[in-house]
Amino acid sequence: MDIFPVFHKLLGRTDRENLLKQKGIVIWITGLPASGKTTLASRLEKTLHEKGFLCYVLDGDNVRTGINKDLHFSAEDRKENIRRAAEVSKLLVQCGIITINCFVSPTEELRTLAKSIIGENDFNLVYVNTPIEVCEQRDSKGLYAKARKGEIKDFTGITSSFEEPVSPALEIKTPEHNLDENLEILTNFVLQKISK
Repeated sequence: MDIFPVFHKLLGRTDRENLLKQKGIVIWITGLPASGKTTLASRLEKTLHEKGFLCYVLDGDNVRTGINKDLHFSAEDRKENIRRAAEVSKLLVQCGIITINCFVSPTEELRTLAKSIIGENDFNLVYVNTPIEVCEQRDSKGLYAKARKGEIKDFTGITSSFEEPVSPALEIKTPEHNLDENLEILTNFVLQKISK
């Protein structure tokens, strides 16, 4: 291979973090489709931005309109989707950016892959634990109904399994609190991780 990385010639992560006065980390939010991942992520991004932190949200649907638009939902493509998202997240963290990821990432294998790419010290798994019945009620896209009719194959929670995380850094049981309370729990968790 004719690849000659020049990382050693570039500014380091610490230089960027010092400039931003924050620590770059990844908040990897997992949960069933329509569990509230993106809602919490977008509210978290706004809250942190208002406090002067630089953040970026990588959402599963958004990355599939760009860098991952060539991927479908086979097991192989789901793995590649997570691999690419993790690689982009790793780059953003090296810039000192707080990266908030919203991916169903339904298996322990996929979450472990992301963690191995990003790095154990930078990867913070947040499990948005919402019962499937609640997810189906919230589903504004009608995907659960389509999956139950057989119109969507390999749909997580219906025809494809979701493995609950074994030991997330934070678990948010959404029915136990309202959205503002869940956001406060998540924000407090993140602020402890990013302050320099």
